[in-house]
Amino acid sequence: MITVTGAAGQLGRLVVDELLDSGLPPAQIVAVVRNPEKAGDLAARGVQVRHGDYDQPQTLGPALAGARKLLLISGSEVGRRIDQHRNVVAAATSAGVDLIAYTSILKADTSSVPLAAEHLATEQMIRDSGLPFVLLRNGWYLENYTGSVLPQALATGSVLGAAGSGRVAAATRADFAAAAVAVLTAPAPTDATGTVYELGGDGPFTLAELAAEISRHSGREIAYQDLPADVYTKALTDAGVPEAFAGMLAASDVGISRGDLTTDSGDLARLIGRPTTSLGDAVRAALVGLPG
Repeated sequence: MITVTGAAGQLGRLVVDELLDSGLPPAQIVAVVRNPEKAGDLAARGVQVRHGDYDQPQTLGPALAGARKLLLISGSEVGRRIDQHRNVVAAATSAGVDLIAYTSILKADTSSVPLAAEHLATEQMIRDSGLPFVLLRNGWYLENYTGSVLPQALATGSVLGAAGSGRVAAATRADFAAAAVAVLTAPAPTDATGTVYELGGDGPFTLAELAAEISRHSGREIAYQDLPADVYTKALTDAGVPEAFAGMLAASDVGISRGDLTTDSGDLARLIGRPTTSLGDAVRAALVGLPG
């Protein structure tokens, strides 16, 4: 039985889809979700949908019952994730899972990106649990750029940031989902127990190169405007981004400038058995989906 937490989220759904596409019988897949009503489509495909809330430990034991391999997808509520993940790890320990895989962040043990602290703490609690584990240290999603930065750039003619000439090894959620499935469906996953994968795209890029790629595929002149972190934070808040989130985005850009979100490990391409999705392909696909 392969169990996926956060299975109604954007990454979780892609993992379940990939598991189904791999030929795994739907009845052997458990989708743990906070609101089962939002996963009716998965249930209709034969997947076992179970209620499990990271904030409600009493729901996690039944949710993980019978789990052999578990994918713990990190929670989305920054600042609350250590306690939430502790609840899942405790339930996984009680369930005696054969393998727990966790979606962490690239270079979690050295990164200055604000999100890294909660991920590193979760990695440690997984190590301390004594469970066989694999850490999937995911880089940034390409969708972080094609989903919000791209439309803003087309509207203003600029990509704003505070990353300098730092490179980001972003990949699509689908790429990261495929990597998770490769680990979960490996014939002898315990052979890789304790493996740490540093996962990123094959072609790390600067934000200036992102702007150039948007220009190339849109036919519009887009420039990258590099700003001091505090100025970038203000630009984001002026655009309606909540102050705390804006500060986190700016600090993450500073992390990019320091090399925290790039890698040349090649782990992602090796796991999925193909090149990762290129920036150009992602931008071109996103432009097709935009109005006008």
